[in-house]
Amino acid sequence: MFRSLHMKLVLILILLIVSVMAVMGTFLVNSVGSYYLDDFESQIEDVMTQNGSETLLSLEQAAERGQEGVPRMMEILSAFVGQLGIDNYRYYCVLDGNGTFVDGSSTSETRAAELTRTPNIVSAMNGKIGSANTTIDSYMDYAIPLALDEQGQHPQYIIYFFDDKREVRDLSWNFFGIVLRAMMFGLLVAVMLSFLLSKTITTPIENIRTRAQMVASGDFSHRLDIQSNDEIGELTATFNHMADRLHDTLEEIAGERDKLGTIFLHMTDGVAAFSADGCLIHMNPATERLLGVSFCEDMHFNDLFEGIEVPTQKNAGERGFLQMEIEREGRTLSVLFAPYGAGEVERGIVAVIHDITEQRKLDDSRREFIANVSHELRTPLTNIKSYTETLIDAAGELPADTEVKFLSVIAGETDRMTRIVKDLLTLSKLDCGKMDLRFQRFSMQHMLESVFNAMALEAENNGHTLSLDIAGKMPDMNGDRERLEQVVINILSNAVKYTPTGGHIVLSAFRRDDSHVVIRVKDDGMGIPKDDIPRLFERFYRVDKARSRAKGGSGLGLAIAKEMVEAHRGTIYLDSKLDVGTTVTITLPTNLPADEDGII
Repeated sequence: MFRSLHMKLVLILILLIVSVMAVMGTFLVNSVGSYYLDDFESQIEDVMTQNGSETLLSLEQAAERGQEGVPRMMEILSAFVGQLGIDNYRYYCVLDGNGTFVDGSSTSETRAAELTRTPNIVSAMNGKIGSANTTIDSYMDYAIPLALDEQGQHPQYIIYFFDDKREVRDLSWNFFGIVLRAMMFGLLVAVMLSFLLSKTITTPIENIRTRAQMVASGDFSHRLDIQSNDEIGELTATFNHMADRLHDTLEEIAGERDKLGTIFLHMTDGVAAFSADGCLIHMNPATERLLGVSFCEDMHFNDLFEGIEVPTQKNAGERGFLQMEIEREGRTLSVLFAPYGAGEVERGIVAVIHDITEQRKLDDSRREFIANVSHELRTPLTNIKSYTETLIDAAGELPADTEVKFLSVIAGETDRMTRIVKDLLTLSKLDCGKMDLRFQRFSMQHMLESVFNAMALEAENNGHTLSLDIAGKMPDMNGDRERLEQVVINILSNAVKYTPTGGHIVLSAFRRDDSHVVIRVKDDGMGIPKDDIPRLFERFYRVDKARSRAKGGSGLGLAIAKEMVEAHRGTIYLDSKLDVGTTVTITLPTNLPADEDGII
C-alpha cells in the first residue's frame, strides 16, 4: 500500500501536519508548566522581599523566639495568603529544623502525614533556600530556613510552601484537548489537501510509469499528453523524446544484432568471446564444431584453449592481436586472439578460429605434386640426355643395332613424357571445367566388347587370362564413349601391370536398375595394403613408387578415371586385399541428357 508515491506523499504530508501540531502542543503544555513554576517562585519571592525584606526579617525574629514564635510566624504568613496563592492545591507550613511538621495552613494539616523530605527541604535543613523545581516534577515546593545556628548550617525552623500541580495539570489537559481537536481538524484538512496535491503530482508520474512499462514490453505506439508547462510537463516531453529515440535505437540494434547473429551462425570460421577474467560470453556453432565442444555458461578460456595463457593487450603488442596454430579433433586450426578494451582497461578477448586443415593438405599436395611432376619429367629427360650424348660422342663408332636400340629408348622416353604431359593437361582441364565431353548415345555393350578386344592381346603378352562377363543385354546410354573407354582401359592396364604372370583378370558388367549400370574389373594380382586404399585416387600417389616406375606408371591414371567418372555423375570404388587381388567398381547413370553441341 505504502509503496506507491501517491500514498507516500499523503503519509508525508499527514506526518508533517501531525508533527508540527504535536510540537506546538508540547510547546504550549511545557510553556504552561514553566509559567506556573515561575509564577509560584515569583509569588513567594515577592512576599519574602516585600518592604525591603521586612517580611522575611519578621519571620526570622519570630523563629528566634522558639516555640513561642510559631504563632507569630503563622500570623505573618496568613497575612499573605492571597499574594501567595494559597488554595486547595497550594499550602504553607512551619517545619522544625529536622523537617518535622509544626504548624500550617488549613489544608496542610490533612497532608502532614504525606509530607516527605523533598530535596528542597533537605537543602533548607542544611541552611540553604530550597527552590529547585522542574516542569516534569509532579509538585512544586519552596523551603526557607530561619534562625540558623552560629555555623549558619542548621535552622531552628523552616517555612515550607507546597503545590501539587493539580491546577497546572487540569489546565494542561485543557490545552491538550484543544490541541488534540485542532490536530484532528488539521489532520482532516491535511488528508484532503495531501490527496489533492499528491494526485496532482503523481498522476503524470503514474502515466509515465505506465508508458515506461509499455516501452519496456516493446510497445512504442502510445505517446503521453503534456498537460502542464512545469517540470513534470518537461519530464513528459523528455520521456516521449526518449521513447522515440529508444525505439529508433532498438530497431537499429535489432537489425545489427540479426545481421551479426546470421553472420556468426552461418560463418565457417569460429568466433568466441571471453570476458577479461576468461569466462566464456559467446561462441558460434562453428567454434563448437572446430573445437569439439558444446556451449556451457560456466566454460572458461582454458576449457577451450588448454595450455594457452589468456592473452592481454600488453601481450598483443602494437599489432593488437596474437596468432597461433593448434591441433584439435584431427584438424589444424589457426587462432587469432584479439584483446579489446578502453585504454588500459581490459574488457575481454575475441578468438577467431579458422580451419586451415585443407589449406595445409593442399600445400602439402601442391609441394608433393610439383616434386612428383619434376621427378617424373626428370627421369625420362635424364635418360634422353644420356643416350643422346652417347650417340653424339660415339657417332659413327657404334654398331647399327646399338644405335637403333638407343634411339628406341629415346623414343620410348619421349612417349612417356608425352603421356605424362597429356595426363596433366587432361587433369588441368577437368579442374578448370574446360574438358570438352561429348555426350552422345552409344551402346555400352559394344564399348565393353571393344575394350576387351583391345586389351586381350596385351593381357596375353603378359601371360594373363582376360575374360569378359556381361550379364544380359546392356542398355544404351548418353555419355562420352571415348573418355569412358579410356577409363576402363586405364583400369585394365593397371590390372595387367600389377598382376603376376599367370593371373586372371575379369571385365564384367551388369544392369543395376533401370537407370544405372555397373562395370567391374577384378584381378587376382598382388593387391594393395589397406592403409593405402584411401589415397589411391590422389594424383601421383603410388603404393610402391619404385615398382610403379618400373612398370611405366605415372600415378595419374586412377586420378583421371575418378574425374571422368564423376564428370558422368557416377561413382568409382576400389576394394583390395594384399596378395589376394583388387576389384574396381564403376557405377554410371544411363539417363544423362545428350547435348546438341556435345559439350556439357
